[in-house]
Amino acid sequence: MSGPKKLFIKTYGCQMNVYDSERMAETLAGQGYVTTETAEDADMVLLNTCHIREKAAEKVYSDLGRLRPLKQANPDLKIGVAGCVAQAEGEEILRRMPLVDLVVGPQSYHRLPELVQAPGRVVDTDMPAETKFDHLPPRKAPRGPTAFLTVQEGCDKFCAFCVVPYTRGAEVSRPVDRLLDEARDLAGRGVREITLLGQNVNAYHGAGPDGPWSLARLIGALAGIEGLARIRYTTSHPNDMADDLIAAHGEQPKLMPYLHLPVQSGSDRILKAMNRKHTADQYLRLVERIRAARPDILLTSDFIVAFPGETEADFQATLDLISAVGFGAAYSFKYSARPGTPAAERPDLPAEVADDRLQRLQALINALAQAAQEAMLGREVGVLYERAGRLPGQMVGKSDHLHAVHVVDPQGRPGDLVRVRIAATAPHSLAGTRLAG
Repeated sequence: MSGPKKLFIKTYGCQMNVYDSERMAETLAGQGYVTTETAEDADMVLLNTCHIREKAAEKVYSDLGRLRPLKQANPDLKIGVAGCVAQAEGEEILRRMPLVDLVVGPQSYHRLPELVQAPGRVVDTDMPAETKFDHLPPRKAPRGPTAFLTVQEGCDKFCAFCVVPYTRGAEVSRPVDRLLDEARDLAGRGVREITLLGQNVNAYHGAGPDGPWSLARLIGALAGIEGLARIRYTTSHPNDMADDLIAAHGEQPKLMPYLHLPVQSGSDRILKAMNRKHTADQYLRLVERIRAARPDILLTSDFIVAFPGETEADFQATLDLISAVGFGAAYSFKYSARPGTPAAERPDLPAEVADDRLQRLQALINALAQAAQEAMLGREVGVLYERAGRLPGQMVGKSDHLHAVHVVDPQGRPGDLVRVRIAATAPHSLAGTRLAG
């Protein structure tokens, strides 16, 4: 009797893709698939792609090329491409890569069981009117004390550099009752921290029993779930930081003092060219309001350097904004054109200019991140243990502010929420001592 079929999923990019990969695995479990850690051991390889990073499509094609020997050795091996690159490239993937059996977009992966069984090579990049969440199977037991929960998908902002509106579709929010049911189920199975996900998560407006709910109201309802100790959300747009959401950061103890709030540039001229629909000053005033509600909040952001037309003065304005806010961390990228977006028609800046600006920006961000970590020395913080560390008796978890923290605690277990005094810093983590009680 043959054993179960093995599924290997490679996940690219964002946290939403991590959630989607978990759901894809659960969807294919009904076809007898169990996950494996290596492509060499798999009966099916699925690349769950992201279109945000530079040369995203070419990286996927490169990875597919590395799978060619596996396909040659095992012609029955199924190879699929899912996610945003699949949505953007569609039939082109089949044309360029004969080894690929199926291409499925991010709004169609609930159909994976039938696509895997379909004869021939298959492309499904439809964006059906009904949400995929109506068709997904119940979630399996979580792997640890933290979990992602997608509450919103898609984007209506149409930033000039971004493909998300074209690959994920318009903004759609999941109904309140289904989210609360899913969160209760996760908490009942040991999840203590939930991160709410969405391309513009703070644009959430899901249907509730008495009309649309805001993200702040959803967070308030989630905070009442027994066993759930922490709530986070990402990624946000500055234009969707409503008054009630700002207030929630000061009023909801379970909402962690951490906020990822992308601004992209500190130059009003570049922000307008990006179609961001906010100014640098409006962003700074927003930060003031958020910090007034939660003074200890740690802010992180996203930045694009060398956007078409960016001058040295524009770039300096970005450095000035970063210094003014004092971000605890940030993701930064050189501008990379995405076919089909408005900015793709504009001339790129010289590569040496882009490289120089990225290095200077990252040096500033790294210095601020190090200062933020050093400011934690001696402080007492909450830490949720997620896993055992590499050293004997060591536990690793996340602080309230999302710093990785290492604690020597032989009695500790994943899921423990403990108080820790921070005693040391490392480049990307903290170390501390568990306090009594």
